[in-house]
Amino acid sequence: MVSYALDVFPRFIARNWAADGAGTVGVQAGAQSGGIIETDIPARLDALPFGRFHLLVITALGITWILDGLEVTLAGALAGQLKESSALGLSNTQVGLAGSSYLCGAVIGALFFGWLTDRLGRKKLFMITVTVYLLATAATGLSWDAASFMLFRFLTGAGIGGEYTAINSTIQELIPARFRGWTDLLINGSFWIGAAMGAGGSLVLLDPAVIDPAIGWRVAFLIGATLGLVILLMRFWIPESPRWLVTHGLPQAADAVLRGIEAQFAPAASSRTAFARVRLRMRDHTPLIEVARTLFKTYRQRTLVGLSLMTAQAFFYNAIFFTYALILTDFYRIPADRVGWYILPFAAGNVLGPILLGRLFDTLGRRVMIGATYALSGILLAVTADLFARDLLTAQTLTVAWMIVFFFASAAASSAYLTVSEIFPLEIRALAIAFFYAIGTAIGGIAGPLLFGVLINSGSRFDVAVGYCIGAALMLAAAVVEALCGVAAERQPLETVARPLAFVD
Repeated sequence: MVSYALDVFPRFIARNWAADGAGTVGVQAGAQSGGIIETDIPARLDALPFGRFHLLVITALGITWILDGLEVTLAGALAGQLKESSALGLSNTQVGLAGSSYLCGAVIGALFFGWLTDRLGRKKLFMITVTVYLLATAATGLSWDAASFMLFRFLTGAGIGGEYTAINSTIQELIPARFRGWTDLLINGSFWIGAAMGAGGSLVLLDPAVIDPAIGWRVAFLIGATLGLVILLMRFWIPESPRWLVTHGLPQAADAVLRGIEAQFAPAASSRTAFARVRLRMRDHTPLIEVARTLFKTYRQRTLVGLSLMTAQAFFYNAIFFTYALILTDFYRIPADRVGWYILPFAAGNVLGPILLGRLFDTLGRRVMIGATYALSGILLAVTADLFARDLLTAQTLTVAWMIVFFFASAAASSAYLTVSEIFPLEIRALAIAFFYAIGTAIGGIAGPLLFGVLINSGSRFDVAVGYCIGAALMLAAAVVEALCGVAAERQPLETVARPLAFVD
């Protein structure tokens, strides 16, 4: 019954999106796997002007990163409170373990849900993953000890990890090529809107004059669950990717969905007389052996680029941000209920980076901008590490330093997700995103918070600075790899950047 529902649901949505002046276009029950068809769907999607439909996609899908920012910031801002006996009484090491549990869940969730996204469709999975997230984060607010807190953080991470794959795939396939870079950076940068929300919320929810902090931290996680429920409802209006439908044996459904989208624009937008057509062989799934061959043989140089970018930014971000509250409380004696004031300006720098630099990724180009933002992030972090080690920074000036560093680092990290989601064929896109996210997060993200938890426990500024320098070295190495092996994907159709495996010609 569940399998039947998962198969029928996107066709039901497609029929609802297919209405035009002549009535509803029928959706075929299914096409033979291996059958060859000719279609102009990719060209029609890229020819659309930017409009209300794309804003809906950005809002309903991109808000996922706001959720992730909210989750990560809450965990960081609440770290001090979680160590109190009135809460869960966590140690610094357990706080680091909780962060690593979240990231471990994200790794496993990305791989599992990424595999399902390529097999079952984008829409089905982004509905499932947001449901997993909202249930798990609500359960986090009901944790009763360290073990249950880590378990629910793991499950929350699994939902968010699945979101990364399903959402990035959908956005790449629905946004026209000429807007893809800026849009993707803007969406990924919205993580920091969630970070600001989490920081602002923590200021209220940890204020004894407003609410008992022993209860406030629980309410903070329930806010995330409420937001997740709103997002779930919004997503019912987003259609399945026509690109995915046409390659998986549903060309009529794909055409019906696209006609529904085109109907929202001026009549000229739905004209089909001048669009290039491609021939492809339909398939119901892509064998894992073909996925491996594509990643490690056909596109092995691109795989190196993806691994370098994702690993560097994962360590850089997760190691520093997951432990920022501990740095403030342990080295600068900032009260736990005041940490949010330092995260707010930090988040502002992260939001502004993709907004102000994003268009340059479509104009100056991917290789120039990705290499530059990674290199600048590494250099600036190394300088900050030196100043921190010599005790030349106050809590306020450290926050200013982070604002400058992460202005560039935010654009760099967002460009890593943009890169791995556009330089591989459509049939393996979600699994490729999952693979790079999982490897990068496992190497750089899970190890980072654990390492920094130990370094902070040492009480040595020099030890913490060494951790910062490791992050700086990884960013500089990734900048070199991008400069030498990066792909000039700006303003190019996805099918040009990476030829789909299903293409016949």
